This record gives sequence, C-alpha cells and structure tokens, in this order.
Amino acid sequence: MHKRIKLGMVGGGQGAFIGAVHRMAARLDDQFELVAGALSSNAERAAASGAELGIDPVRSYASFEEMAKAEAARKDGIQAVSVVTPNHMHYPVAKAFLEAGIHVICDKPLTSTLEDAIALGEIAKDSSAEFILTHNYSGYPMVRQAREMVRSGKIGNLRKVHVEYVQDWLSASISAGENKQADWRADPKRSGLGGAIADIGTHAFQLTDFICGEPLKELAADLTSFVAGRLVDDDAHMMLRYQNGAKGYLWASQVCP
Repeated sequence: MHKRIKLGMVGGGQGAFIGAVHRMAARLDDQFELVAGALSSNAERAAASGAELGIDPVRSYASFEEMAKAEAARKDGIQAVSVVTPNHMHYPVAKAFLEAGIHVICDKPLTSTLEDAIALGEIAKDSSAEFILTHNYSGYPMVRQAREMVRSGKIGNLRKVHVEYVQDWLSASISAGENKQADWRADPKRSGLGGAIADIGTHAFQLTDFICGEPLKELAADLTSFVAGRLVDDDAHMMLRYQNGAKGYLWASQVCP
C-alpha cells in the first residue's frame, strides 16, 4: 500500500491564508498526511486550529520548539514540516527542525534578513535533513514549456526578459488589526525590509531565473511606497542586465487596481 509522508505544519492556523493553500495542495498531491502542527504563536488558537483540522491533541503543539523536539523523539514522528509563518519566523523555525533532523519545506522568501539566510544555509549543509524552498509558479506546465523553449534555443538568442506580478489588494491604507495578512506584510519587523519585492517580486525573479537560466549581472531598482505611512515598498520597477548581454525588466506591485 502507498505510504504517505507524515507532515507537520508550523503556522497556518485560524485567520491565516497560505497554510490552507498548502494543505489543499498536499491533499491534491496525495503524497502527504498532516499529523502534527504548531499552528499559531497563540496557544489557544493553536489548539483550536488543530482541533478543526482533526489533529490528535497530543500532537497539536503550543510552540514550534516543543514540536521539533517531541516529533524528533517519536518513532512515528513527522518526516517533513511545512513552514507557513510570517517571514521573520522562517529562520528560527527552519533551524529548529533542521537541527532535529526533520526535512523542512519553507515558504519563500528564505528569511527576512541576509544574515539569517547565510546562517540558515550553513545549518542546512550540516543537517542530515533536506531544506526545500517553495516557488510554486515554476511547477505550472506553461512555465515548464517556456523554460524548454528558451533553453533549447527555439526562440533564438535571449535578448529581452519581461516579467511582472501585479496586485491591487494593498492599494489603500489598512488599519492595524483590520487585515491579518496586511498587518505583518506591511511591518518590516515581521516581513523584512522588502514589501512587494519580498512578497511577490521574489516569485517574478525566480521565474526569470528558472525559465532563462541566464545569470543576472546587474540590476537597478526603483522602489516606492505609494500609500502614505507605509514602511515597506508597495511597488518596484527593476532594470536587469544579464551576463550574456540580454536586458530585462521586472515590475512587482501591490497597488495597481
């Protein structure tokens, strides 16, 4: 019989957005079974979220530290953990599970600071577990076809690269507590210094890299916070220069209805 991978999740509880998307994808894939979680930094919300998802109360944890230790000690412990927290928690959560020998599937961006990213890279090298950073758009068939067409030379020599990821949901100011997703994404202490570039620009750039396979040589970025009082960028224009001489343009915005 087919044995599904025993999966745990950190973050993604009540009021969260991307955790539910990951759980739906895991069910569609039919390769995973969610058996444990530390679904919120709030212990009561974590317990309630676990109960909603049918997780055994014994394996619904109040903290990711407790979860990493407990699951690593179990004979039937999780084989992988999905990290779907705000950006600033990617590093400590991934670190705890990598050091416990549990495979980590982490949402992008890698971390909220360069220093944490470098440190996590070293931890991953020393761990017996795998570290996987998710960039979901590169899984789509049309993207795979575009990659094959570019890399096989069907379109000729690469001259121009144009990529954009445009949203409108942050077009107006959102009061604190009004929207959980906006709260942390607009807070540099939790999202990192990047706003639109960290949230969606990283997806756009990964697609150019995945499809073209051409190393980037230089970039010039024009970052703007159009909404008054916003502490992170909500619009980004980037000019790109590739090592083979090709030129590119990346536009990422969350303020374009």
